[in-house]
Amino acid sequence: MSLLVVGSVALDTIETPFGKADDALGGSATFISAAASFFMKDISLVGVVGSDFPKEHIAFLAGKGINLDGLQIIEGGKTFRWSGRYHFDLNTRDTLDTQLNVFENFNPIIPEAAKNAEYVVLGNIHPALQLQVLDQVKNPKLVIADTMNFWISGAYDQLVKTLARVDLLSINDSEARELAKEHNLVKAARKIMEMGPHTLIIKKGEHGALLFTSDSIFSAPAYPLEDIFDPTGAGDTFMGGFIGYLAKHDKLDLDHLKRAVIYGSTLASYSVEKFSLERLQNLTSKEIESRYRQFKNLSQFEE
Repeated sequence: MSLLVVGSVALDTIETPFGKADDALGGSATFISAAASFFMKDISLVGVVGSDFPKEHIAFLAGKGINLDGLQIIEGGKTFRWSGRYHFDLNTRDTLDTQLNVFENFNPIIPEAAKNAEYVVLGNIHPALQLQVLDQVKNPKLVIADTMNFWISGAYDQLVKTLARVDLLSINDSEARELAKEHNLVKAARKIMEMGPHTLIIKKGEHGALLFTSDSIFSAPAYPLEDIFDPTGAGDTFMGGFIGYLAKHDKLDLDHLKRAVIYGSTLASYSVEKFSLERLQNLTSKEIESRYRQFKNLSQFEE
C-alpha cells in the first residue's frame, strides 16, 4: 500500500519549562510521514522548503524510506519558521514568531507516481491547497484531512467544499465545536459528518481521543506520562501512526480503525517525551508494541 502526505515542512524554535530547541525539524508533513514510516515504506511527502533547509533533515527523512521527489527546494528562499513558548501545563502556548517564507506561495505538485496513492493525508494547510491535491490524485481508498481554527474562521466556505470530498477528518475538541457551532461534542460530530466525512476523530490531548463513525463511538484513553517535554507535532504524529497502521493492513473496518487510534496515540505518547522528532529517531518497533499493549490494558476490564 502507498501513502501520500501533503503539508508543511518547517523549522521550529520551541521553548518549554524544561528547555529550548532552536531550528528543530517540524511541520505537519514531517511528523505524519515519520510516524507512518514505522508501519510502511511506500510514503511520498509533498511540501516546500528553502535552500537554508539543513541537509541532515533531508537525510533523516530519506533514511526513514520517505520519497522526497515531491519536496520542492526553492533556491534562495527561506524555510517556513515558527517559534513558540509553552506554559507550565503544556496545554497553553504563545506563538512568538511566524515566518511563512516559501510556504506562503506553496503550490502542491504531486509527482506522477504518487497520484495513484491508495491513502492520502492532507496536513494542516489552506483548504484551497487541500482541494488542489484532491484534484490531482486518482482514486484513493481513504482521504484524511486536518484543519485548524485559523482556517475554520478565515476560510470556512472553502473548508466546507474540501470536507465534502474527505473521508475522515481529524481535529481537536475546540476546533470541532467551532466548526459545527455546537458545544456538545457528540452533536458537533454529527453535524461535521453531515458535511462529508463518514469518520471523525476528535483529539482531546491529555484526555485521549474520540472516534466517531456513522453508528458507533469509540473512546481511546491517553497514556499517563511522567515526562512531557514538547507537545509540538503530537497531533500529526498521532495521525501518522493512525494512517500507517491502516495502510499496512489495508482494512477500514471498525476494529482496525480502533486499533489505528491506539497505535496513533502510542506514537504521539513517545513523540512528546523529547523535543521535535528526536524521540522518533531512536524509537523501536519493540517499544511501540510494548506501549500499545499498555494502552489496551488501560481500557480493559472484566465484569
